[in-house]
Amino acid sequence: MTVVITLAYLLAAVLFILGLKQLSSPKGARNGNFIAALGMVIALAATIPQLHFTTTGLIIVLVGVVIGSVIGTVGARMVKMTAIPQMVALFNGVGGGAAALVAVSELLRLGAHPPFAEAFPSVFSIVIGSISFAGSMVAFAKLQELLTGTPITYPGQQVVNALLAAAIVGFVVAVLVIASIPFSFLALMVLAVVLGVAFVLPIGGADMPVVISLLNAFTGLAVAASGFTLNNFALIVAGTLVGASGSLLTKLMSDAMGRSLGNILFGAFGQVHAGAGTAAGAQGRTVRTSSIEDLATLLAYSRRVIIVPGYGLAVAQAQHAVRELAELLEKRGVEVNYAIHPVAGRMPGHMNVLLAEANVPYEQLKEMDDINDEFKNADVVLVVGANDVVNPAARSTPGSPIYGMPILNADQAHNIVFLKRSMRPGFAGIDNDLLYDPKTIMLFGDAKDSLTKLVSAVKAA
Repeated sequence: MTVVITLAYLLAAVLFILGLKQLSSPKGARNGNFIAALGMVIALAATIPQLHFTTTGLIIVLVGVVIGSVIGTVGARMVKMTAIPQMVALFNGVGGGAAALVAVSELLRLGAHPPFAEAFPSVFSIVIGSISFAGSMVAFAKLQELLTGTPITYPGQQVVNALLAAAIVGFVVAVLVIASIPFSFLALMVLAVVLGVAFVLPIGGADMPVVISLLNAFTGLAVAASGFTLNNFALIVAGTLVGASGSLLTKLMSDAMGRSLGNILFGAFGQVHAGAGTAAGAQGRTVRTSSIEDLATLLAYSRRVIIVPGYGLAVAQAQHAVRELAELLEKRGVEVNYAIHPVAGRMPGHMNVLLAEANVPYEQLKEMDDINDEFKNADVVLVVGANDVVNPAARSTPGSPIYGMPILNADQAHNIVFLKRSMRPGFAGIDNDLLYDPKTIMLFGDAKDSLTKLVSAVKAA
């Protein structure tokens, strides 16, 4: 039986790795999810027989599995594409909280003076898992607009956070060195929850993709620590994979923003700026608008069109309309591609998933580094719901909060068409100088409605 369980865990680990590999491309992401999910089912099936439950305990476990499966399945199938980031944050937080609760139960089982090697993974899991749980709940509330997406700050905030961290260290020492009593490790959990909330509150909505990746890594580390506590090979492998991939993704996302992780976590990025960060001379300047018919003619008689999707496309649920427009243009001999910025949307790969749902061909989804040199040859760049990722201030305005962030070279195209609800700034809280460029044409309104009108006008062109 031990050999069978070991082989089952090994198979589960292999499936986790293969699933993660498939997730590296939109083309294989769906299969990757199924493969990894199959690995988790195998791991669960191998674990349950090892647990010595009473009949009542076994019934409770099975009921829990059924309830969790129903909630996960129904929730994932019913969630709107725009709410996927919130769902990821919510499910990630639940994982961190579960790891922390497992660690608490293990400390209760081990007694007041457990060996250091057994107590340390549990204490680590309590701290990291609780921070991940609380931080993920705040991230969910911000993304769901239950809390404001702008940074929430107050005087002395960093000092308060430092004192919370110092108190956590003190209780960690007390649990490991003095005695592992419920008061100590439960107080430790409460402090970690408070720190998780305080940690995410001052982070703005623009930085939520990085925060979600970081908290995902935290949950992975907490799960891996629980694996050491429970001597469970599957948890160790799964948690380590999540921790490593989440950490790497956090670094990649930080680089894509052109900012350090410290600046993202502690810079309160997203406050409205009226000084150096504002586009120079924006006050009093006007923008150029055009009719649907004129824009349709411009698009229909172009040779190359690049579409830049942003979060506004997701909010308007306009992915099917933009695909229909692209297909119409292709039938007229226009070359159409999509420029995907690494941090467009509210989570890594958000635009890829959104457009894949609309059956946009994978080969048309071009990453920033692959398409930036092509903008200068584009007749039209169609910006749909994006803002900061095409803002030239990132290159030209040293005082701007986004200065140094790699952006899409939309300003190099012959014509720029912006589909935007209003002139409101993006998440960075600054004006976009590209809106006032003489080559830019504004089309105000809901993205889906505007694209639908463009489709009709192109058909008539």
